[in-house]
Amino acid sequence: MKFGISTFVNDDSIDTLSLARAIEERGFASLMIAEHTHIPVSRESAYPLGGELPAHYYRTLDPFVTLAAAAAVTSKIDLVTGIALLVERDPIITAKEAASIDLISGGRFVFGVGAGWNLEEMRNHGTEPNTRGALLDERIEAIKALWTDEPAEYHGEYVDFDASYSRPKPVQQPHPPIFIGGDSDATVRRVIRHTAGWISNPNPVKSLTKRI
Repeated sequence: MKFGISTFVNDDSIDTLSLARAIEERGFASLMIAEHTHIPVSRESAYPLGGELPAHYYRTLDPFVTLAAAAAVTSKIDLVTGIALLVERDPIITAKEAASIDLISGGRFVFGVGAGWNLEEMRNHGTEPNTRGALLDERIEAIKALWTDEPAEYHGEYVDFDASYSRPKPVQQPHPPIFIGGDSDATVRRVIRHTAGWISNPNPVKSLTKRI
């Protein structure tokens, strides 16, 4: 069994380089970084774990920038997005960012993705919440194509691009591991669909039957 550190890196917490070095020096296997681009002031979406939204959600650093910095001062730990909110991200840019970290780190990047829970946040990115599952599936498939095909193309309902060259390719073959975060029945089906790993959370198991 391996143990890693899953955390939020903020602008008022331990700096990224010190954190990454400390994790590796203490024998942990991985550093997992959460993502929220912003928190809308007017928010009806309930915090999944209940109560008020913790203060650290408001001050998060970008996970890809953070993991790239961590890659430069470590040599062993896995570098994990936990989770990248892929329904809020351009898949072509994200594929390049992820592959770049995998290259810089010598093949230590792990791609944790999900749709997220903050409906107002995703709406600000132009994503309608009722389409987020299908959008997430297409963006995962498109990124895998960009990582593995040369040239790559993808034609879906939400993601569509013609044959294109995208470099760098990841060091790991055929591509970095993909993990999908969530606690719904749909998450489990998505894990199976994409032959991915699963990032679970502390929510009660009974929620699997409530959220599709």
